Amino acid sequence: MPLTRRLLVAGSAAVPIAAGLPGRRARADTSVLRYGLQVYPPSFLPWQQTGTSAATVNVCVRRGLLSYGHDGELRGELAEHWEADGDGWRFRLRDATFHNGNRVTAADVKWTIEQMSSPKSTAYLRGAMQQITAVETPDDMTVRLITSQPISSLPYWFAMPHAPIISRDSPDAGVGAIGAGPFVMTSNKRGIGVRLTSFPQFYRRGVPKLKELQMTVYADENLRVSALQAGDLDMIEYVPWQSIDTIAGNSKLTMDSTDGPFMYLVFNGGAGPFKDARVRQAVAFGIKRDDVAKAAFYGHAATLGGLPIPSTSPYYNEKLAHFWNYDPARAKQLLTEAGVGGGFSCTLLSNITNGMHKSTAEVVQQNLAEIGIQVQLALPDWANFLTQANRGQYEFAVNGTALDSNDPDSLTSLLDGSQSLGYARSAGLAIPELTRLLAVGRSELDQAKRKAIYNQVQQVALDQVPACFLVLRTQAYAMQQNVHGFHNLPGQLTFYSGYTLEDAYLT
Repeated sequence: MPLTRRLLVAGSAAVPIAAGLPGRRARADTSVLRYGLQVYPPSFLPWQQTGTSAATVNVCVRRGLLSYGHDGELRGELAEHWEADGDGWRFRLRDATFHNGNRVTAADVKWTIEQMSSPKSTAYLRGAMQQITAVETPDDMTVRLITSQPISSLPYWFAMPHAPIISRDSPDAGVGAIGAGPFVMTSNKRGIGVRLTSFPQFYRRGVPKLKELQMTVYADENLRVSALQAGDLDMIEYVPWQSIDTIAGNSKLTMDSTDGPFMYLVFNGGAGPFKDARVRQAVAFGIKRDDVAKAAFYGHAATLGGLPIPSTSPYYNEKLAHFWNYDPARAKQLLTEAGVGGGFSCTLLSNITNGMHKSTAEVVQQNLAEIGIQVQLALPDWANFLTQANRGQYEFAVNGTALDSNDPDSLTSLLDGSQSLGYARSAGLAIPELTRLLAVGRSELDQAKRKAIYNQVQQVALDQVPACFLVLRTQAYAMQQNVHGFHNLPGQLTFYSGYTLEDAYLT
């Protein structure tokens, strides 16, 4: 790509990996897709949850037992068949090959689960994997996972980008972890981007359709949009909300959007003022969610007065969906009951990399001042935000994510403080009744009974506020008209859309 004025302005936020690659309008090669990452992935470790950009790269180079199709339904990956089997689940593997040339076997699945569930593991799903009491391998292509009680949501665990199956012959279980995805990482320049090259032995015939994915970091969201509009990029993730209307009106571009991700607050329940549920409730009643929708998302968001369960879900409860209405008088009364009626000062952790996080934090700061809570903002970059949040080094923090699946058991990753530390949930905030109810719901297979259980989950969560939900936001990808095959997965699954890059192609 020639050194253009746009790239000089972009500086370190957007430096192309392949300096010799010509601009889109001048090139004839349609085998390479140039993808604009929102951030440089903070980690390439296989089993951690460090944001959308990391998940997108991870699913391109590593695959788990299952994933999702374009319609958002579970589909087989390394497993071609799965079914409930007595006190567990049985998976039948397909003929697949790791990037080191070794065949994927049941022994690799067993080894992977053992690494994830290890007491010293930092895996995002360590707590979930520890519920698997035994891994049986009757033959090289069959895996039987035994659990202490029925787990209705277990297949969803293995469809997450954070649960890839790794070759047991990998040099390590970290950055050297060898996967079986459609692409191989052939270049990695820290802070700049990565290059992924198609893996010719990928098990799904006819894909990937591209020879190469050139993924370049454009941390400045305005520069990311400008690069797409200028033709320096074929596709971008995280379309900034202020640009949604502009891109939608550009005949040279297409946009694929969905509603599902949400913004929320997490708390440090181990010490400080937010150890008291009444203070957390005061925060929930003291925020003008309409202000968050306008300031952070330019109106491309809907308010969340309860848990992020969509109205189309059989587990949706209309009576509980709007519980946290803006009520400053009630918020002040709750602070008085908690013994801090005179107000207090605290620090809110957010980050400077994502404009929506910073804008959300500013609205929270302004709103809470009106009920006597004086908030100072801490705004590190995304990588340092993750470090602090994953260690629980905050009083309360702004967060944004989506549920791990469309099953309500995915609320566990946000609400169950008995699990290991992770940036997605509050630190030091275990609520035994909530943990118990989530476990009961997970083990129940009858939908009517599950609905009653998750109604209780919602009520306890609204009373105890292990997380304070704010808005449900629109999430969009944008691309040139000649990009085809990619799909923004529906609703809560949007951050897993990298699965469909194997089907992407240019004309």
